[in-house]
Amino acid sequence: MTGQPEPGTAEWAHLAEGNAKQARKRVAADVILRDGAGRILLVNPTYKEGWDLPGGMAEANESPAEAARRELLEELGIQPELRRVLTMDWDPPHGPWDDQLVLIFDGGELSPADAASLRPRDHELSACEFVSPDDVVVAVRPRIRERVGLAIEALMKGQTHYLESGRLLG
Repeated sequence: MTGQPEPGTAEWAHLAEGNAKQARKRVAADVILRDGAGRILLVNPTYKEGWDLPGGMAEANESPAEAARRELLEELGIQPELRRVLTMDWDPPHGPWDDQLVLIFDGGELSPADAASLRPRDHELSACEFVSPDDVVVAVRPRIRERVGLAIEALMKGQTHYLESGRLLG
């Protein structure tokens, strides 16, 4: 006995109906990557204005960590080890988008060789650049400045922050 309802049973049908009707959240997973000088990697997406952290949207049934790893490999050709979550932010509906959860992971320090060889690997990025932590918050889009700033703070202080709309809860 697995503890799971058997396909075709009334219990299975009830759970499947609930699964189909419950809300689904979009999930984004970004990563803070540093070079040996402590600068943070930013990317310039071709499909939206302004600089951003590397990462992207999770696909159906993909974990946030898997999404971040996949995006880094596709867009930059790297596979850094993800460490801990720095921030998790509930991002309310905006523009044509429903709400989403945005996680920012600590991706650690890239080796000098990886940092020196970084370049966009697909059409979604036009550039990538390491910038000082202070300059990161100025360079990113205004809409995400507070979230990114709090992720950098969490990194420096060894903390994890839960945010709503880019602001600390409570």
